[in-house]
Order: sequence, then structure tokens, then C-alpha cells
Amino acid sequence: MPYFLSLVLAFQLLILMLPAPTAHAEAVRGSLFLTTTTTTRVIASAAFKGRAAGSMFEERYIPDFANAHTSQRSMPKSKHGKDVELIRALIQEAESRRDGYDAVQHGAQIKPMKRPTQMTLSEIFDWIDETPNQPHAIGRYQFIPKTLRRVVAKVGAKPSQRFSPALQDKLADVLLLEAGLNRFRAGALDQTGFMNNLAKIWAGLPNSTGRSHYEGYAGNKASVSWSRFDAVMTRVSTQL
Repeated sequence: MPYFLSLVLAFQLLILMLPAPTAHAEAVRGSLFLTTTTTTRVIASAAFKGRAAGSMFEERYIPDFANAHTSQRSMPKSKHGKDVELIRALIQEAESRRDGYDAVQHGAQIKPMKRPTQMTLSEIFDWIDETPNQPHAIGRYQFIPKTLRRVVAKVGAKPSQRFSPALQDKLADVLLLEAGLNRFRAGALDQTGFMNNLAKIWAGLPNSTGRSHYEGYAGNKASVSWSRFDAVMTRVSTQL
């Protein structure tokens, strides 16, 4: 057999011995060989991302309630409605009845050196960072660290800003909107639904069972009754 013919037959035999390309094979131009591609998909499930249910040390807001109405431009202010003022006052009754805007969670062993309303946001975050392993809920609305950082960023507040009553109200309004305030005002969310949403943000408010949404976790319990909550919210409804 001629030498050249022997080489041709040997090459054909080599081709037959190569494995057949898979459905994912991709030819590379200018090459006799085939390259295969492998796609790996990683799915991360985080049903409770951003909060630990029932913990007063973690995020308590419910992301599902957030919508396009939570922009800074649409945030309600006290002059925009008596309804907001009534809700804010009820939250104080449930969360910070005695000290209001200057309230600090009673479980904090190391308190700030100044009244919260006299502190800047930077000073508050320094206090939080310098006193780990204790609760840090602060102000009229008892903001916990994770929530406070988020709503501060949401409204674009600067670290040098004082944690004034006006700023605290503005930060709380973010949470009211996330609970469905605008939908409640528009009649798209009923009173009980809105109340239950508020109870998922503020542990001192009861849900429709009459108990805190976080009852039994980290000592949480409702500090106002459902009938009291309902009466105030009925007044709120008449303001709309």
C-alpha cells in the first residue's frame, strides 16, 4: 500500500475513534476540534432577606409592601394630613410613650451621652457601633439600626443632620408608605389590612389577633389593645 494512502486511512480511523460531539458542542472557526460549553446556574433563595422574623434587633419592614409610591417626592408630611399625625401619635403610644423623640430602648445598658434629638446621625451610628450586643432602638419610632440606616439612605439624610423630631417623622413616613399608606388612602387597602401591615413594622402594635406580630420573640408584646388601635384608625379613616 502506498505510504500516502496509509496515512489517509490512519487519519480516517482516528476520526472514527473520536467521541461524537454533544448537543452543547460549539465549533471553533479554524480548528479541527470541538469545544463544549457548560452553563451553571446558582439560585439563591432569601425569603427573609433583610430581617429575622420576630427579632427586635433585625429589619422588621416587609419588602413586599414597597412600591413606586415610596419615592421621597411623594412622602407625606404632617401638613398633608391629620391622618398621618394620628398614626404617628399612636406609634409613640405603642413604642415610646414616655420619652417620645428622645426614647432609647430600655434594654440598652450603655445609653448615648446625649439626648437622641441632640445627636447627629453620625453620632447615633457611632454609638451603635461602639456598643455591640445590646438593643439600639431609638427615637419616637424606635428605629433599629438596620432600619435606621436604610431609611436614612432612602431620604438622603446627611450624617451631620441632627436626629430632630422633623427628621424622625420624615424617616417614619418611609415605613408608613411601605406599609401601604397611599393604597389605604386610595381605598385599595382596607383598614384591617393596613393595621396588620403596621403591626409587622412596629411590634408594640397588635395585629388582628390582638397580639403583637412578634409576640414571644425577644420579649416583644403589644402595648396597646386592638380595640384602641381600631378606634384610632377609624378616626384616621374619617380624615381621608
